[in-house]
Amino acid sequence: MNQTVPVTGKLPAVDPVTTEVIGSALSTIVEEMGKAIVRAAYSTNIKERQDCSTVIFDAQGRTLAQAERIPVHLGSLLGIGEYVMNNCDLSSVEPGDVFIGNDAHTGGGTHLNDIVFLEPVFVEGEIVAWVTNLAHHSDFVDRGHAHIFQEGLRIPPIRLYRKGVLQQDIMDLILLNCQVPRERINDFRAQMAANRLGVQRYQALCEKYGKDVVAAAGVEVLNYADRKTRAGIARIPDGIYEHSCRFDSNLVEEVMDLKVKIEVKGDEIFFDLAGNPDQVRAPINMVMTATLATVYFAVKALVDPDIPANSGFHRAIHVTAPEGTLFNAVAPAAVYSRTDPGQRLVDLIFAAMSQAIPEEVCAACTGGGLLTFSGTHPRTGRFYVYNEMCGGSMGARAHIDGLDGVQVHTTNTANIPIEALEYEHPVMVERYELVEDSGGPGKFRGGMTMRRKVKILDHTATISAGGTNAVIAPWGLFGGQDGRTTNVELGEGVAPLKKRAGIVGPGQTVAMVASSGGGYGDPKERDRDLVRKDLREGRISEKAAREIYGLDI
Repeated sequence: MNQTVPVTGKLPAVDPVTTEVIGSALSTIVEEMGKAIVRAAYSTNIKERQDCSTVIFDAQGRTLAQAERIPVHLGSLLGIGEYVMNNCDLSSVEPGDVFIGNDAHTGGGTHLNDIVFLEPVFVEGEIVAWVTNLAHHSDFVDRGHAHIFQEGLRIPPIRLYRKGVLQQDIMDLILLNCQVPRERINDFRAQMAANRLGVQRYQALCEKYGKDVVAAAGVEVLNYADRKTRAGIARIPDGIYEHSCRFDSNLVEEVMDLKVKIEVKGDEIFFDLAGNPDQVRAPINMVMTATLATVYFAVKALVDPDIPANSGFHRAIHVTAPEGTLFNAVAPAAVYSRTDPGQRLVDLIFAAMSQAIPEEVCAACTGGGLLTFSGTHPRTGRFYVYNEMCGGSMGARAHIDGLDGVQVHTTNTANIPIEALEYEHPVMVERYELVEDSGGPGKFRGGMTMRRKVKILDHTATISAGGTNAVIAPWGLFGGQDGRTTNVELGEGVAPLKKRAGIVGPGQTVAMVASSGGGYGDPKERDRDLVRKDLREGRISEKAAREIYGLDI
């Protein structure tokens, strides 16, 4: 069923060229907003890892454009937009009002570290759009994670600015509950700067073309994404596709069973997540907006990566998950590590769809490994937080090896350069390297994962280190072998971690080796020249070349 929204009422008809120009301008605005946050940010997590995202909503709260940054952030951005539209008296909103929020259960985010800023765009006295950005703030560390009340300060969507004036009492309340307030206040300023830029750019677009033409073009951009999505889905054979897997995280004791059921029916696709575990007293739960963002990413990757990331793209995608379960958690579920099951959900979807479109999928990928140090900086005397989602690698595809040493799927952050890390934090990186024999063997090989070994300098730090796939490695496809499991390598004298948490003293080390992607196809069928090249470049050992790939050495 085509759900194209016609351009009717007060909106004028818009020709395709104007639509394309305005659509490209909207995409440029959100990308420029993202650059502004990165350039103005204070913390390493935002200015180096670029852990932030930007979106423009239309006046009705529909996503017009999303920057190509962190896919899972769409869940937080959708949440605050929907909450403000449904719970606030929009007639009371004025130019310069800015909403802030982070709470996963009241529409502000998908976990508490992702703090969202939402600001209306006024033209001729009416709201014509909303500019929105999110940044992950490295704070709220050394906490419990049985429920969300332990995870940090919960901020429902509230006004931080009114008519452009900072509500200092609200800011004081937020900063009092942050462990690194100096970073927070300066990163908040970067987020405000990005929104102000977005407001100015959108108003300039309306001044050039007229607000009604821009609004009409926005509708057509949504309709174009809808048509493009449906055309891509229609190329997939109709049918029901299912897959299940075992899932482990060192934040819970048990290994869980996850499953997905996908039905392709004409130009629509339906995801059924019934039968998955109930939400747990651990931070691996996902609220529904996080699950939607994850599914949207998977569909975009499979159907057409060039589809504009807007609400038109979402129309043909339907997701159901019972309330109170892992993929549709309700309050007071803890959610800090929601990407643990989220990354595996993408792999599940790819594995299920490999039955229908084997050329479009990749083998299972890294779940990632989170490494966090916090303590009192011996040089400055201030509390610091070093937080990094350490990359692993991508699973192999039908005709190409997986990428080495990367983030995958919904996380997609950059690494912190060693120079920046050592300059700002009291640590030393002793090793940062690709790991031999780590990529899942196959006709096409999974990518190599990385090892990052960090030494603590002149103080005692609290640590959180770990990830998924410590027990069960990412799987291969069509005869490809599994990748490597996640491993946290503790240096001499470091006591075993308990659910990722522990203490590291001066001169002690911790190394993170995230899981690696699986292979695709029988490794014995790998081109002999590629095997020799892997051996020559140190990607595989002589033993692997001989015993797994069958190379006569």
